[in-house]
Amino acid sequence: MVTPPFLLHAPDGFFSTPVALAMWAATIAVLAISLRKAGEDLDERAVPLMGVMAAFIFAAQMFNFQIPGGTSGHLLGGVLAGVLLGPWAGTIVMACVVGVQGLVFQDGGLVSMGANIFNMGIVGTLGGFALYRIIAAALGGELKGRLPAAAIAAWVSVEAAAVLAAFQLALSDTTSLGAALVAMAGWHALIGIGEAVITVAALSFIAASRADLLEMRHMRPSRPRTALSGELP
Repeated sequence: MVTPPFLLHAPDGFFSTPVALAMWAATIAVLAISLRKAGEDLDERAVPLMGVMAAFIFAAQMFNFQIPGGTSGHLLGGVLAGVLLGPWAGTIVMACVVGVQGLVFQDGGLVSMGANIFNMGIVGTLGGFALYRIIAAALGGELKGRLPAAAIAAWVSVEAAAVLAAFQLALSDTTSLGAALVAMAGWHALIGIGEAVITVAALSFIAASRADLLEMRHMRPSRPRTALSGELP
């Protein structure tokens, strides 16, 4: 038995082969759905924003903030990507970020990458965005409730990813569930505060400087005009 890691970028060896393969299968399935849904729902004009968002989240994750206990946290960005791009495109962006970090910078293992993408990119984006929509609706809509909804969803997304990682560690017999929950959920409750602050700050800056980007995910795919429809080609 080993002491569980405090970071969500799990290295190889912390998850058993069955757990790692199961998470890879789940991740591939969700990404396949995300690619199809994003192609149906996202306007092509939003594609450049996906690249910009991926670069921003990747760069922002390079800056760590220290918390007590000798560990550190950084932005995950799933809720931020979901709010700007929608849950499906946001999931693709997060998968690319986590994948590049693992392949190029060895931040997380290759065998465990499926779990890392699922925990941070899928749970953090799909789950975080769903919670964001629920809270924003309860507060009177996105215009009124965007920032508090994003703050709560961002914090919960980090905590949910940490709890899921704790269960994966326990299922892998890396450590006991109790020890994993204390280590992961406990410290990431503090890291989630930083996630919420950065997410709100980014959305506030975007609202002040480029409010049109907040409407990007609502843009529907443009349809080509043809003579058959009675419009000019």
